[in-house]
Amino acid sequence: MTVCSTKTKRGLLTGTCIAVLAALPGAAFAEAATTPAATATETGGIQDIVVTARKRSENVQTIPVSIRAVDAAMIQRQDITGLEKLAAKAPELIIARSSNGSGASLTIRGVGSNFSSVGVEQSVAVIVDGAYYGHGRTIDEGFFDLARVEVLKGPQALFFGKNATAGVVSITTADPGNSFEGMARIGYEFRSKSLYGEVMASGPVSSTLGIRLAVRGSNMFGGYTKNLATNAFYNTLDIATGATAALLATPADRDQPGTKDLIGRLTLKWAPTENLTDTLKVSGTHSRGGASGFSTILGCAGPTGQRNPNLVCGAKFTTYFNNLPKEYKGATGIKDNELYSDYDSFAINNTFNYKLSDDVTFTTVTNYNKNKVRYLQDYGQQSDAGVWAAINSNFKAFSNESRILTSFDGPVNIMVGAYYQTTEREHDEFVNFIGLINSAAAPGDKYLAFTKFSHTHGETISGFGQAIWKVMPNLEFAGGVRYIHETKRSSFFQPYVNPALAGLFTPQTSDPATTLRVNQTFDNWSPEATLTWRPTPNVTVYGAYKTGYKSGGFSNSGILSPADPRGDGMSFGPESAKGFEGGVKTTLFDRQLRFNLGLYTYTYSGLQVDYFDPLSIRYITRNAGSSRTRGVELELEYVPRAVDGLTLRGTLNYNRSRYVNFLAPCWQGQSIGQGCVLQPLPGQAGNQLLQELGGVATANAPRWTGSAGAEYDVPVSGDIQLGLSADWRFSSSYNSSAFDSPNGFQKAYSTIDASIRLRSEKVGWEFAVIGKNLTNIQYKTGVFDITGTGSGTGTVTGGKQSDTFLLTQLPRTVQVQVTYRF
Repeated sequence: MTVCSTKTKRGLLTGTCIAVLAALPGAAFAEAATTPAATATETGGIQDIVVTARKRSENVQTIPVSIRAVDAAMIQRQDITGLEKLAAKAPELIIARSSNGSGASLTIRGVGSNFSSVGVEQSVAVIVDGAYYGHGRTIDEGFFDLARVEVLKGPQALFFGKNATAGVVSITTADPGNSFEGMARIGYEFRSKSLYGEVMASGPVSSTLGIRLAVRGSNMFGGYTKNLATNAFYNTLDIATGATAALLATPADRDQPGTKDLIGRLTLKWAPTENLTDTLKVSGTHSRGGASGFSTILGCAGPTGQRNPNLVCGAKFTTYFNNLPKEYKGATGIKDNELYSDYDSFAINNTFNYKLSDDVTFTTVTNYNKNKVRYLQDYGQQSDAGVWAAINSNFKAFSNESRILTSFDGPVNIMVGAYYQTTEREHDEFVNFIGLINSAAAPGDKYLAFTKFSHTHGETISGFGQAIWKVMPNLEFAGGVRYIHETKRSSFFQPYVNPALAGLFTPQTSDPATTLRVNQTFDNWSPEATLTWRPTPNVTVYGAYKTGYKSGGFSNSGILSPADPRGDGMSFGPESAKGFEGGVKTTLFDRQLRFNLGLYTYTYSGLQVDYFDPLSIRYITRNAGSSRTRGVELELEYVPRAVDGLTLRGTLNYNRSRYVNFLAPCWQGQSIGQGCVLQPLPGQAGNQLLQELGGVATANAPRWTGSAGAEYDVPVSGDIQLGLSADWRFSSSYNSSAFDSPNGFQKAYSTIDASIRLRSEKVGWEFAVIGKNLTNIQYKTGVFDITGTGSGTGTVTGGKQSDTFLLTQLPRTVQVQVTYRF
């Protein structure tokens, strides 16, 4: 869906285009050739916003879509170059970055997926230029030179299809325009000592071909967090010879994450006729960093760490990470003994639009993307545990969506299409336990505790259709359905286990005889129906029934152990959603106020969760019962005609997201009286310490969230413009743990972002100061217990709560940047 608005500010016409796709997985964000641009018919006030949510020109106030959007102007002003920075603009969106598993967890309205398994795709689908990116590693993509970014809330099966049970985050990059433009920018962020630069050139090569090239690079000379680790010495035993040695693990870099990025994108847009447009985009990301920089040790039972008395708990934006001892450098799968986190990606995307007739348009979107993740991380997190893991993970996907849309003058129009995707994931892990080596093993395995290799091939075939029937001039019914057929073929092989650990991990020494193989097939029909009533041109009332579906899969991050000899804890079933959404959208007071109110209620079944079971020393992925989310959302925008250049905006959201039933793992130190009981889990081997969380809030589900913002542009001298903006974001308390751990509790907080800009419209220069999280709030987005801490779990009296590894957001950042446009 493309959203365009225009408003005049002291004779300066500024255009704002917000794009939100209302098509299926992998659908194009590019506008059809027939999409008209919005035009301002009067000065000031709320202007019409033209949308193509159903690939037809409509007013955003007349369609049943719940959207949080950030336009190109806001992206530039606030330097939104990643999903985490986007979350600060959308209170109902919470993003947790992690160094392991899928790399991130995205949550909307209290519904999301765990980050700890690379095989669990996100319940919040990420779409980039019309192509579906289902893995959390998308958070590492370089988002720059963007046209728009949007958050669609609630299930989106019909229009986005694949794995959009909780919502969609859609990103659209900029296209070349009809005239030449260029931009050069340099900036510096003080907290991380980060220097960045960006250049862009765009324009027509001929009357039918346009080109756009954008490149951005950054070098972080400091970091967002301080690593306070100290030297750690480990006594190592060679189980083959009995020899011992004391090995030194030095602290990782003091400033984390110390990232260096280089990203680029080339766009070619060809329009040989009025009826045909073809847009090709080629992009790449190259990122290098150290240990995870968005983490802090918190929630200790005392003032210091349970395993390390030198660790001070509760300090803001601090980490405790050590490098591997230098002797381990060169082990199988390990690039270096110093902690590293490398990400490389490449994507090519082509959108083809052809107008078959005045009323029929054909669109096809073809995408190929791949990424490579390499990292070595310290999983002890207390400078003494001696557990490191190196990950080498590759992912690639090819997809195509083709659809036909009609725009007849009659009462009925349709959309029909098909979608195909094939994916390949290779995930290898190399784990070190300091204290044990095996000189009798192959040289590369000498220092390893165990190795594992996993692979999943996926294929998706989907068909979809929607009909729109104008029952009466002011009453419209829309109904559609999507069918999804998905297959996944997975394998898991654990070829080496240190003999001293054979009681914990199962070696598979004869490939392919002992390789674990799992073949899965999933089928689903996801219907949707909407009724829209427009009693007056400025009032829209709508109600919708929506569904969502996410197929099951295989946990490539799992561990094969004697406690689960068949690997039951690695396979999981589908997740689904269904429910109702409705609301009213109005434009009031001579088009000066936009007032939108929405309500929703959804039930989620088969929630996919992943967790670590300390009893069996393995990760378990399974379906966790059901949850229900209900809420009310209010959105306001005020553009007074009496004060040209001023825009005020605000939101207020109430959300109640609770588990209906969920037999969940216990948190460390939880007693029997607190609900922790040793019991069998259906479909899993052995007994586990479990608790029933029916009626408890889901993770990252604050009851209240809200925001308020203001922008004011005013001339100061000649063509010199002063721009001011400020945004306040509020969240009530919530628990960032999916298992209701007391360590995950986050109290209410608020953050403030602000910017000041001075620019010359005539010359093209701009000087800006941009501040984010000016209150320097450290708020939790994810949390898990640290291995080897806590005690007494599942006993009558309980015991000591564990120390906690916390995922958090960026601290206060202030940056200056200079931009020149030509």
